Amino acid sequence: MSALPLLIEPRQLAPLLPLTNTLIIDQSKPETYQQHHVPGALHLDFKRLQLGEKPTPGALPGLAELSQLFSELGLTPDTHVIAYDDEGGGWAGRLIWALDMIGHTQYSYLNGGIHAWLKDELPCETGNNLPTPSAFRVEQLHSGFALTKDEILARLGQPDFAVWDARSDKEYSGEKVVSARGGHIPGAVNYEWTRGMDADNGMRIRDLDAFRQLLAGMGLDNSKEIATHCQTHHRSGFTYLVGKLLNFNIKAYAGSWAEWGNDEQTPITTGEQP
Repeated sequence: MSALPLLIEPRQLAPLLPLTNTLIIDQSKPETYQQHHVPGALHLDFKRLQLGEKPTPGALPGLAELSQLFSELGLTPDTHVIAYDDEGGGWAGRLIWALDMIGHTQYSYLNGGIHAWLKDELPCETGNNLPTPSAFRVEQLHSGFALTKDEILARLGQPDFAVWDARSDKEYSGEKVVSARGGHIPGAVNYEWTRGMDADNGMRIRDLDAFRQLLAGMGLDNSKEIATHCQTHHRSGFTYLVGKLLNFNIKAYAGSWAEWGNDEQTPITTGEQP
């Protein structure tokens, strides 16, 4: 089998199934998975990739928990992972980030997830698939894929650094307050995550060339280190994925606004401008 691309279309994948040494991981809602999923796909509850504790509920759980999870799924060092969900890529992108963090870089995103699969009228399964467990161990979290609050504070204002805020415009401006304080990281630019999906085309990612030009006009390009975040690094799972597809030097701020907005010492800007 030749290497699968990072972005794979449903009509590319369907004739290849079943694939050996491959895990297809579905992070749809449980009821959606039960009703229809890609043949051979395993279901993963997205909550198992979240720490779920203050001040950084969107951080990854510990190494032991990650080892247990990926062993249950049957991951091995040679496994290729195909990720998808039922929302256009937020959870799937976060899974890809988690794989980066544990040092597993063999993966693809099924463009549009189950929405695109159904739109293309491809065959589905119902019910549950059971994994074949492995003895996979997560030894460490790798650098180069995430930034901490302190690292962002140290980089603010530097010309080769940018922040991509994937939240809604009202969260960004401070009109809608979810944490103790509302607003955004000074200098951050806002492009709400769902705007990058084509609802008329099975929730596929919008044309990447046009996407690249749009982001460049906002100051987001491959000349900069880019931190992306939302409230808990769910929505920014999608923007992390887009950054990878565009070959950006993109990193996740997993603490996100849950951490930044609840820290009285962090600088905040309100309004519609960076």
